Amino acid sequence: MEEEKWYRIPVENIFSLLQSNPDGLSTEEAELRLSRLGYNEVEMKKKHGTLYHFLKQFDSPLIYILIAASIVTYFLEEYIDMAVILTVVIANAVIGLVQERKAENALESLAKMLAPEATVLREGTRMVVPSRELVVGDVVLLEAGNRVPADIRLFYVKNFRADESILTGESVAVEKKIEPIDTEDIPLADQRNMSFSGSIITQGLARGVVVSTAKETEIGRISEFIRETEEISTPLTKKMTRFGFVLSIVIIVISILTFAVGIVKDYDIIDIFLASVSLAVAAIPEGLPAVITISLAIGIKKMAAKNAIIRSMPSVETLGSATVICSDKTGTLTKNQMTVTNIFAGRKMYHVSGAGYVPKGEFIFRNKNIDPHKDAALIETLKIGALCNDASLKGEENIVGDSTEGALLISALKADKFYLPRIDVIPFEPEQRFMATLHKNEDDSKVIYVKGSPEKIVEMCSYQYDGKEENPLDAACILKAADNMASDAMRVLGMAYRRMDSKTERIDIEDIKNLVFVGLQGMIDPPREEVMESIKQCKNAGIRTIMITGDHMLTANAIAKQLGIETKFVLLGSEIEKMTDSELDDSLENVSVFARTSPEHKFRIVKLLQAKGEVVAVTGDGINDAPALKIADIGIAMGKTGTEVAKEASDMVLADDNFASIVTAVEEGRDVYSKIQKIILWTLPTNAGEGLAVMSAILFSIPLPLLPLHILWINTVTAIGLGVPITMEPKEKGLLKRRPRKPDEPLLLPLIKRRIVVVALLMVTASFLMFFRQLENGFNIDSARTVALNTFVFFEIFYLFNSKLMYDYVFRDILSNKFMILGILIVIGLQVLITYHPFMNAVFGTAPITLINWIWIIIVSSTVFFIIEFDKYLYKRKKTA
Repeated sequence: MEEEKWYRIPVENIFSLLQSNPDGLSTEEAELRLSRLGYNEVEMKKKHGTLYHFLKQFDSPLIYILIAASIVTYFLEEYIDMAVILTVVIANAVIGLVQERKAENALESLAKMLAPEATVLREGTRMVVPSRELVVGDVVLLEAGNRVPADIRLFYVKNFRADESILTGESVAVEKKIEPIDTEDIPLADQRNMSFSGSIITQGLARGVVVSTAKETEIGRISEFIRETEEISTPLTKKMTRFGFVLSIVIIVISILTFAVGIVKDYDIIDIFLASVSLAVAAIPEGLPAVITISLAIGIKKMAAKNAIIRSMPSVETLGSATVICSDKTGTLTKNQMTVTNIFAGRKMYHVSGAGYVPKGEFIFRNKNIDPHKDAALIETLKIGALCNDASLKGEENIVGDSTEGALLISALKADKFYLPRIDVIPFEPEQRFMATLHKNEDDSKVIYVKGSPEKIVEMCSYQYDGKEENPLDAACILKAADNMASDAMRVLGMAYRRMDSKTERIDIEDIKNLVFVGLQGMIDPPREEVMESIKQCKNAGIRTIMITGDHMLTANAIAKQLGIETKFVLLGSEIEKMTDSELDDSLENVSVFARTSPEHKFRIVKLLQAKGEVVAVTGDGINDAPALKIADIGIAMGKTGTEVAKEASDMVLADDNFASIVTAVEEGRDVYSKIQKIILWTLPTNAGEGLAVMSAILFSIPLPLLPLHILWINTVTAIGLGVPITMEPKEKGLLKRRPRKPDEPLLLPLIKRRIVVVALLMVTASFLMFFRQLENGFNIDSARTVALNTFVFFEIFYLFNSKLMYDYVFRDILSNKFMILGILIVIGLQVLITYHPFMNAVFGTAPITLINWIWIIIVSSTVFFIIEFDKYLYKRKKTA
């Protein structure tokens, strides 16, 4: 028998199929079944050890380039440079290791969601056993406060409700029953005679027989989903990998060709080898990975300050490139706190402001705030909701008990604190559809307060209270008001009372008649106040928001309308089941709201969106969200209400559970990517210039203007002093008004390639002119190389200002980054040191130069600034033509 069909089996047939009985298995049979079991709990073994994850961090072409650079510096006997480069490599690996192993941690977190112990019947005897020792056929006893230890088919329930939101996304505790459901395929949320592992019992008692344990349970299936899901590379990771691979191939090919040319030209083999190594060192952007890592780390810090905790470093940038956000409804777009929003009393419809379990709000009639005490019918409706109630408010925003009763309690507290001693109660039963309580008034008279479904309450009423007097019941008016609220996806409860004799001490069902109707309260899990604006901002930023929930279709559609999520219609999970991938793919063009979905549906939707080329962010807080969170380009979990499973499967955690923080994080992500582009825009042209200078010297058989040691000095000093300050650039304006960049957009944009050519040619031409000018003026080669060295560095300084903005002119913002000014001053100081200090002269082969040399260096190197700004003008002109 397939596990998902247990809900179809009549109670009387369950035990024969499982070879069990209502008194439970015998101890011997339970032990025998346990011994046959190949597993006793969800497998939580880590796939790999720490060493594997550490070595995995080196699997990147750019890291290979850095390792190659360290080997080169070793052979050049530049041990300090080698140590610096290897430190960067190891630091990158350690940072990556800390961010790793989310999937394994997610599986460990699933174990925490399982109940450690279970109460069972064995041969009619009640006993407590470890949950891992449960077997199929065991009879389990459940009561309020328990966490369900396995998937169970219920055969006895009494006033029994379970909170299954972590699995289904449904915010209201679910009433359970035992009757079979004769439907072929229904979602978990509608399997009312089943209780699932990991869910929490909020009310009542039940007995059930275990039908699935461990990885065969619904929560176990999710763990398998997580285990089997491959890690998705972020767009930045993919681009850096591709970029690093291409760059490494280019460097190797050019170095080999240079070596071959030198051999043809009869260079000394040692000299040409060292010259080729110099070319490789010049072309290798040693500082690029480190500066990019710093940029990502700064992005992480900024996001953390705005309640977005990044768990995977490349994900800082990924969110900025997101084109779709697939969001769970319950707890993400909504508060996961049922809230009374409408009250019908005295033939008037009131609106109640405030959301969630905070007892603050106003009562509004015809767009004006009113004092609820001035309407006796309204006050009586609130009073009945508060007193015919088993929930309680503990601390701030913490409801103990059923969420529906919690909503009634909070709505009453917004008006007043109500108290009357309770004498007796008739608990809510699904069959009777009402709850009644007997109370003692201050004058010692007694009153019955009743709440229940509107239809049942109207059926039991003979009169209605309008705030002044009791009149004959107008059932049609009441039921119409209830229908109007229900059409807005509200859960509606009716309130009524009956005055009793002062001697009444007990009540039974026969007393619940001739009631006086007072009012209706309509409640819903409300949208978060700030989410509507956030979704609007996402839309302006070119990001589509899709709601995927396990809740009812009407509820999902109502929330979507309130939030401004546009959809042609709502697609149900049962409909998705029947669709081919092609049909579902077509529906994704027009449908942005999915209801009654399972984890498999969410997973499938995300995969199809990714196949269409979308960069998908997935938000969620429940166990049911974990598989989709992991497969997403970036998974976003809720920090407060999110399960540990969801957090561990995610790339980012929202500390404040605020969907609005995603918009802020999108902006930060776009800012990080913008800075990475600027880093590449500045680094590659300058490195290309150094490499071209070395290659030109070999091809034209002229002295090298720069030695390998000079190139290492330039790359190290400028990467720290000039490259790092780029990461401190102020955020550009209008980032959220830009369309998301295309996922296949390369790191080397046409503009960057153009700059590489222009800047490299300028640098090489200028440095050779300054180099030969110095030689022609009678200075030695050390002095000429010192001039060339400083020319290169000052070229990079002036070009750094151009790189502050890729497309726009920098004149207005030229001094906006104080860290850049400080970095430039430090680099200039170091250049003075390497030029004039005797020790540095001896080590680096440099020589002091004159003031006239410095003036010429500044004049010549500054040309790059004006030429690139003019190039921006030409680029803009071409774009607008």
